[in-house]
Amino acid sequence: MHIPDGYLSPTTCAVLGGAMVPVWIRASQRVKKIVKSRYVPLVAIGSAFSFLVMMFNVPIPDGTTAHAVGAVIIAILLGRWAAVIAVSIALAVQALFFGDGGVLAFAANSFNMAFVMPFVGYGLYKIIAGREPLTSRRRVIAAGIGGYVGINAAALAAAIEFGLQPSLFHTANGTPLYAPFHLAQTIPAMMIPHLLVAGLVEAGISAGVVAYLQRANVPLLRVNAPDVPVTEEEMAGPRQKLGWRWALIALGGMLLLTPLGLLAPGGAFGEDTPQDLDLGKYNLQAVPAGLEKFGSFWSRTLLGGYGFSSGDHPALAYILSAVLGVLVIGAVTFAFVGIYKLATHGRGDEADPTATS
Repeated sequence: MHIPDGYLSPTTCAVLGGAMVPVWIRASQRVKKIVKSRYVPLVAIGSAFSFLVMMFNVPIPDGTTAHAVGAVIIAILLGRWAAVIAVSIALAVQALFFGDGGVLAFAANSFNMAFVMPFVGYGLYKIIAGREPLTSRRRVIAAGIGGYVGINAAALAAAIEFGLQPSLFHTANGTPLYAPFHLAQTIPAMMIPHLLVAGLVEAGISAGVVAYLQRANVPLLRVNAPDVPVTEEEMAGPRQKLGWRWALIALGGMLLLTPLGLLAPGGAFGEDTPQDLDLGKYNLQAVPAGLEKFGSFWSRTLLGGYGFSSGDHPALAYILSAVLGVLVIGAVTFAFVGIYKLATHGRGDEADPTATS
């Protein structure tokens, strides 16, 4: 679902960037409760989780791949606005350090995966879960449905962005300047894999995390649901402390298992480099001019494609990329928090009890 540079026109990137700027500003304002509390590490963990889960490519029957994002479960635990920040950080690190998604297209990818996905998925989760107890099975079902619908909403947004390019931006003879895929191609290509495979993976992750926390760490479920009545079951159960040791252990396990993402053959739809684009399939004589021009806009990656430039030791390179990504995400998250605290120092802002949702 990561859109590389060159597939969207600069105009499209600018429009989506303009749409995301107020979202990022609002998200920064709304997460002040987390910034002023002990929940800050959870934002970094959520961002690292999203980064890692996107490295686990899932094979699609047509020979392409897809992946989960984790945005909806972050929204369920920490709120929609925290999910915007967490997933945006993950996407920025992917683009800048590993060339996964474009730098020019960063706002477009953020719009799809850090805005559309958590807002749609979390909104549906809230509607289905209602005011059911945090340990209710209905919340597990709601999380699964929210994750499934959220990632498909993001995929549809990406499909529309791709599919509008040849109609809006082309030469005088109709040759596409950027993405050569029309809506009749992009919508099936994006939606079928996500409806049949990636959506189910996202649903399983979202539902599974909620089900696990219902047994192991109910206080974490309460971070973004302080108004849900405490049940007698919670009161009578063992006293649990909010902690994230379990999350660090889980991230460590994911780091070691990331090479499994290399087992899926092929790449995702719409992520081919210009030289790998199947020109005959799209009735093209040459790579679209805009795609050729902007496709190599950012070439300063440390481990492009999560691998060494020589192509040697892919599993080692994948693990190294995962470790590097997690470390950078942690540094960026805490830097963001530090800058926010400096910017708001002395204002006397009080934490909004509803700021996370």
